[in-house]
Amino acid sequence: MKVVILAGGLGTRLMEETEARPKPMVEIGGKPILWHIMKIYEAYGYNDFVLCLGYKAQMIKEYFLNYYLYNSDVSIDVGKNAVDVHFSNSESFKVTLIDTGLTTNTAGRIKKIQKYVEGETFMLTYGDGVADIDIKALVDFHHSHDKMATLTSIQTPGRFGNIEMDEQGGVKHFVEKPQGDGMWINGGFFVLDAGIFDYLAGDVENVQWENKPLKEIANDGQLAAFKHTGFWKPMDALRDRIELEALWSSGEAKWKIW
Repeated sequence: MKVVILAGGLGTRLMEETEARPKPMVEIGGKPILWHIMKIYEAYGYNDFVLCLGYKAQMIKEYFLNYYLYNSDVSIDVGKNAVDVHFSNSESFKVTLIDTGLTTNTAGRIKKIQKYVEGETFMLTYGDGVADIDIKALVDFHHSHDKMATLTSIQTPGRFGNIEMDEQGGVKHFVEKPQGDGMWINGGFFVLDAGIFDYLAGDVENVQWENKPLKEIANDGQLAAFKHTGFWKPMDALRDRIELEALWSSGEAKWKIW
């Protein structure tokens, strides 16, 4: 089963980093967050990737074109134009790099890789979020129902402490950053049957995947949710990158399941 990764957005909320490189190439622990995402899938035996590129696509292409060299000990004979590889710790990734357009929205990007998933069930995720998700359990859940699409749903913790007060201002109850209010949100990590491309017919160049197509799939009773209660973290802003870097540096990166 192939894994499609949306890696073409502008990353405007992380402009401190993305002026120089695409968001999936922003590094955590010296490796692009894209690499971390791919390692999660590889840990479960999925190493065939299709990357939907856009903003600064050439940087991602160059990274993978030189990936083997970057991850090897080599001797180079410049005069003979010869390279002797002594040791390599590169992964067994198979990567298909598709330029899906600079300003194309997510539905349009997915539509443009249709021929590369060959009419089969495939996985889809975003190029800026990590989790300790059990990919095998996700795939098994998808195969356990007869719906066309599965998304991973998560509950985010509250951003602020909750205070319960009496009329005089006395605090009766306080909880610092409690778990979410019971609402489950889209955490990405989809499993999709080829039938979803029927919802991408026509001009979807400027259509967001989570808007019209996914809503229509849900309205038709073709969407199921796999509940993930473990670690999940998107890299939306600089504070998120700093937090992920701190977790990696301290050895507490829960998404490191490999």
